[in-house]
Amino acid sequence: MAVTDFIVAIELGSTKITGVAGKKNADGSIRILAYASEKSSDCIKKGVIYNLDKTTQLITTIIGRLEDRLGAGIKKVYVGMGGQSVRSIRNTESKQLEEDTKISQALIDEMMKVNCEFPLVDQEILAVEPQEYKMGNNQLTTEPVGIPTDRIEGHYLNIIGRNTLKSNIRKCFRDAGNRPGYEIADYLLAPAATAQVLLTPSEKRSGCALIDFGADTTTVSVYKNNILRHLAVIPLGGSNITKDIASQQVEEEEAEQIKLTFGSAYTAPSDDEGDDARECSLDGKFSIRARKLEDIVEARVEEILQNVWNQIKLSDFSDKLLAGAVLTGGAANLPNLEEAFTHITKIEKVRTALNANVELEGYSNLIPKDGSQNTLLGLLVAGKDNCCKIDPRKQQLDFIDLEDQNAEEEKKRKEEEEAQKKAAEEKKRKEEEEERKRQEEAERLRRLEEERKQQEQARLEKRKKDCEALMATAEAHIQKKEYKKALARAIEAQDMHVFEKSAEIDLLITKIKRLKNENNPFKNFLSKLKDGADEIMKD
Repeated sequence: MAVTDFIVAIELGSTKITGVAGKKNADGSIRILAYASEKSSDCIKKGVIYNLDKTTQLITTIIGRLEDRLGAGIKKVYVGMGGQSVRSIRNTESKQLEEDTKISQALIDEMMKVNCEFPLVDQEILAVEPQEYKMGNNQLTTEPVGIPTDRIEGHYLNIIGRNTLKSNIRKCFRDAGNRPGYEIADYLLAPAATAQVLLTPSEKRSGCALIDFGADTTTVSVYKNNILRHLAVIPLGGSNITKDIASQQVEEEEAEQIKLTFGSAYTAPSDDEGDDARECSLDGKFSIRARKLEDIVEARVEEILQNVWNQIKLSDFSDKLLAGAVLTGGAANLPNLEEAFTHITKIEKVRTALNANVELEGYSNLIPKDGSQNTLLGLLVAGKDNCCKIDPRKQQLDFIDLEDQNAEEEKKRKEEEEAQKKAAEEKKRKEEEEERKRQEEAERLRRLEEERKQQEQARLEKRKKDCEALMATAEAHIQKKEYKKALARAIEAQDMHVFEKSAEIDLLITKIKRLKNENNPFKNFLSKLKDGADEIMKD
């Protein structure tokens, strides 16, 4: 008999694309109805789709296998958003109000809308986590509605990602299977879904860091007072350790086996020299010295954990995590990872969570219990709507409903119109941004030119003053009949090439030369001698 009431979740992982179908029970447990997975390393890297066609084929295969197991068609699925480009940024929006204005939900919604218009380049807001609202000068609250104040300041944590993240996912599911493809019931933030099934309410309230060690990425989520405070995806994971081992001239599959069999995230210092000579061998195919393997694994683990610790510190809550840290993910199975984490971060309270805090029934044995499927289960728990293609109230097994097709086509048309509108707005925003930058550059050049002219004018004024000072000095020497010194100062003033003073300086030099000649003792003597001779001749 076909199942007609279930939820479907898909996780687009770097090593596998996994899908699960389940039904929520009244007691909170989940009955697993179907599970399927396909390797995805050749179409998804660092949690980001880079080959749409291959991803579409894998999605078609997985959903087909789920449908076969269910005996029913799947209309829509819940999909997780994660990967290298996902991170959090903080933003603050404030609003000045009239005195004792009571905060309404409409005002909070308006501030949220303004926050969502935060300008981004090649990125988009995927989700928003409101932090606190500051009322007046100092009162902080998470529930501002109904409080009178004259000013409100909203603090938001915007989760952003590459602007192609959602559109690529949508394209893959739209083109998967038979036309018109599959609907996206909701785009869920994968790290938030993971936290929902791993962290206890006490851990979220007291302050806790959740570190999800994946194959290609490591995701860091920091919680405090039941609020997500920081989110970052580090582009390093368990596969980097495998590749480091493979660099020792061994196949990657064998390197993975060596890591799982002999690898350790942390080895306490030892004085036993025998450890240096110990060999780690895999079925006689490959062997490596234990100390060499320790150095390779621990070096990469330290690099990853140093990046994790840096992100925790960037959250500004590193000293407020009373519940410590929770480690999960497939790579969290590496022995002694908790010890390595404590060694790097000095956080003593650490636990590893390989299983979700939800009771599973049915075909739960199909799902690996190694921590790699916690995000998938989180997406399943977060799902709400029935994903079955048939309407159970009509009790019909026809998977192709014309009315559903028309509604789907209308929805896609609206999505395309919205995408075109968004693209046009983005183009307009970029044009406005370029125009603003052009105007700023023009203004900068104008200011530089104005500063240059002012500096040039200042230099001219200084030269003019220096020239006038030299001319004044020359006049002083003339009064003392020091004509040689006066002429030297006048020539110095002339060499400064002050156009406004050139004529005045020429007259001054002529004057000095004339006075110098008139007061020449030798010439005066000759003149008197000549005058005396003229008198004698007259007599």
